[in-house]
Amino acid sequence: MNKTKKIDARRKARLRARLRVVGYGRPRLSVFRSSKHIYAQVIDDRQGRTLAAASSLERALREGLKTGADRAAATAVGKKVAERALAAGVTRVVFDRGAYLYHGRVQALADGAREGGLSF
Repeated sequence: MNKTKKIDARRKARLRARLRVVGYGRPRLSVFRSSKHIYAQVIDDRQGRTLAAASSLERALREGLKTGADRAAATAVGKKVAERALAAGVTRVVFDRGAYLYHGRVQALADGAREGGLSF
């Protein structure tokens, strides 16, 4: 494991430990960002289930976007995952940004989820 991956793994572990303390058992909105797409899941860690998910790979989202790797795509994915989470009965989550900084596409996804009705 190279130095960057070690740093990312430590950052992710530190963040997840903090989320367990602060989250009080709320589901977490987890984000994965690749170079071409962005993915989001609402996960219930108590049951080990994914309650809602969305990504820029979905056909309905792809048709309205120029690319899956920009802020517009991230905002659309955030709104879609919020819509699906509300349908599953989830209104409050904790935001799990993983090893990513809260900036750019990750921030746009969070803003889209807030616009869609999730609170965190």
